[in-house]
Amino acid sequence: MKLRFRRRDLVAAYLAATVFSGLPSTLHALATGADALEATRAAGAMLAPGATSTAALVAAAAVVHPAVSLFWTAVFAFLLPRRGVVFWAILGSLAVALLDLLVIAPAFFPSVAALPFRPQLADHLMWGALLGGTLHWRMRRRQGHGD
Repeated sequence: MKLRFRRRDLVAAYLAATVFSGLPSTLHALATGADALEATRAAGAMLAPGATSTAALVAAAAVVHPAVSLFWTAVFAFLLPRRGVVFWAILGSLAVALLDLLVIAPAFFPSVAALPFRPQLADHLMWGALLGGTLHWRMRRRQGHGD
């Protein structure tokens, strides 16, 4: 299979999606007075299920989140069409969210399954929007239609 996007564009899209995709759940937690680190600790528990300290769980999350994001970026790099990339990235991220949150998390990662569904869904959709949006923006900019 051949990559559909330039590697530099994929790296930029991966970084944007990875760094900012947690904003929806973080903002939701802050707005509702919930624990803003709950999702981070849950992600860390995927790698370090026996850890109890916030520092250890945050460190584990700093490995898990980029690794999972890299995996899905690689999958999307081969599957996303160049035309309509934002739409398809968001739709794809919805499929990933349903798989992650309704199948994988309940079976293997109870701390993730215990998180509120909608903020986690929003994080997944944000990831897809940022991945697709960055790819789209970089393709347009290279073609001379940039903003």
